[in-house]
Amino acid sequence: MDYEKIPAEKFTFVQENEKLHDRELQTKARSFFADAMLRFGRNKSSVIAAWILALLILYAVVAPLLSPYDIQNQDSIYINFPPYIRSIADMHLGILDGARTLDSQNDNSMLAWKAIGVETGMEPVIRILGTHDTEMIQKGQTITRTTYDIEVNAYYLKGMIYKTFSYAEFQRIQDWQNETGIQVLYPYVEPRDINNISDNPNIWYQVDSRGNAVLDDNGDFIPAYSTSVDKAGAEYNSLRIPDDPGSYIYSYGRSGSVQCRVLYYNYYRYLNGMEPAYLMGTNALGQDIFCGIGVGARFSIIFAILVSAVNLTIGAFYGALQGYYGGWVDMLLDRIADILSGVPFVVVTTLFQLHLAQKVGIVPSFLFAFVLTGWIGMSALTRKQFYRFKSQEFVLAARTLGASDGRLMFKHIFPNAIGTIITSCALVIPGVISSETSMTYLGIVNLSAFAGTTIGTLLSQGNAVVTTAPHAILYPSIFLGLLMICFNLFGNGLRDAFNPTTRGVDD
Repeated sequence: MDYEKIPAEKFTFVQENEKLHDRELQTKARSFFADAMLRFGRNKSSVIAAWILALLILYAVVAPLLSPYDIQNQDSIYINFPPYIRSIADMHLGILDGARTLDSQNDNSMLAWKAIGVETGMEPVIRILGTHDTEMIQKGQTITRTTYDIEVNAYYLKGMIYKTFSYAEFQRIQDWQNETGIQVLYPYVEPRDINNISDNPNIWYQVDSRGNAVLDDNGDFIPAYSTSVDKAGAEYNSLRIPDDPGSYIYSYGRSGSVQCRVLYYNYYRYLNGMEPAYLMGTNALGQDIFCGIGVGARFSIIFAILVSAVNLTIGAFYGALQGYYGGWVDMLLDRIADILSGVPFVVVTTLFQLHLAQKVGIVPSFLFAFVLTGWIGMSALTRKQFYRFKSQEFVLAARTLGASDGRLMFKHIFPNAIGTIITSCALVIPGVISSETSMTYLGIVNLSAFAGTTIGTLLSQGNAVVTTAPHAILYPSIFLGLLMICFNLFGNGLRDAFNPTTRGVDD
């Protein structure tokens, strides 16, 4: 066989007379955590959920601080009132204008709303949404009646209220009026002058027997303000309405006090030093929902993290014993967990609230209810991870070298399972929040005395008025829904990122 001859000069040593050494790696070693975060960053839905979740947590922290109210501020008049900010309402953008829709308002009702605007200068009717003409036969004649669908400013629509003051408070209001030029007190109207209608402080004009406005020849209202000096209360020396001839009475004398007609919008300004400013409206207790959601969410998140941490600690230790020793130890501990897992959570919570709460308090007893069975899922997961790793070569090597059981469990096996356990713990948090919300929503647990309010309490209050004040349930529902979805997407992303089988795998 002929071989091709290769010239000798072709054979040269590439590294002749050189000393060869191991070279330093040109790239940085990537830690397990860095690798996990790299994979987490590729999961777009989880990243977006993490950002939204961060904003929700930031809201829970900051909202109660930014709100001009705290959770203890409860207004007895502005109950379930819609969102309202005066500066934005004046822009006529259709948002934050305190709007409430009233259907089928007849001409007399329209006059009543107009009268509030005439007296106070605050026109409650924002816009007419539509008109409806209905033909009716009355006394043999066909009559067309018109009804209106209107949008009103609920804060202006409230108009006047009756309020009883001490003489000192009555004088303080007058002084405030003189200082600010804002009218709070309006002339008194005696029931006898308005056909004995005593339950509607917004009627300041003459009415017929059915309570309908009686107008003059020009179509204007005819004032029915009291001029009875014998019924006057304390001396009035403050602002008077523009058309006051000087004889209108502004208070009605009572034993040791005076009763007045008060424009509540301005009285609110007198009490609080500002106009109503409810970004998300008010709830059934007259609390600011914007602040309430923040307070409730803050409690829910802290409580859920605490429950998850306790369950992680108990479950991890319990599951480690099961998985490491196996055999009769595993069987005995597993049977105990099976018995506890059969106890209904609602029953446990109810019994604890009825009996244990009286001794240790509502929140500790509620925490015990979650801990009693909440650790079982975590122990099962830890047990599974220990069965997976305890027969691995690195564990056998450590045992051969004389490592103790405790060192094997918590120095060699547990660190390899911690990623899966932690991510499962993150998925437990939304479950705890959901259960806590359900218990407070159903009224089984009342945490308002401790936390101020909770998301479940806000939802329960809003559910009762869902048709008349939908905002009261809308905003807590949106917040809770976003919190649940984002926590689950975030937890799923962490679970995939910390999966050791995918370490170093590029998608």
